[in-house]
Amino acid sequence: MGQQAKIGVKMALTYEQTLVIIKPDAITRGLIGEIISTFEKKGLKISAMKMKIIERQILEKHYAEHKGKPFFNSLVSFMSSGPVVLAIVEGLDAVNVVRKLVGSTNGRDADPGTIRGKYSMSQQNNVIHASSDSIVAKKEIELFFEKEEIFSYDGLNSVIYSRDELSNISSKNKV
Repeated sequence: MGQQAKIGVKMALTYEQTLVIIKPDAITRGLIGEIISTFEKKGLKISAMKMKIIERQILEKHYAEHKGKPFFNSLVSFMSSGPVVLAIVEGLDAVNVVRKLVGSTNGRDADPGTIRGKYSMSQQNNVIHASSDSIVAKKEIELFFEKEEIFSYDGLNSVIYSRDELSNISSKNKV
């Protein structure tokens, strides 16, 4: 999770990338634009995006932490049942911000206004996956994207973030 600036204390802010997967149920329901626009309207940038059907072998690697759990096979089957949209979303504290926008895993428990709160009534068919933390995000991005598929471009950072926030982004994390 990215570091937060404390009032009166200068800290380096973390500009992060995180992975989101728009799941087959959302694709079928025509929610790609609604979901992507949620991130863009918040001020996050999309630095990579593609649509594909993910092979079972890749999904088993992606969901390895759930292997042996009762829902593992149905989850892998669901995720390989149709196309998904994979996207890298970036910004200050992006992992945490994206997870808040996405909402609780179970759509019935998700806060109104979150992506799952608006579009999901299911624990599994919950329209979107988001990386759980920055370490997982890095691994997931490497699993699903080649370096040449990830783009850096000038966004509206000077409008989205304050001058102080931009000056406190550590130089190794600047985009």
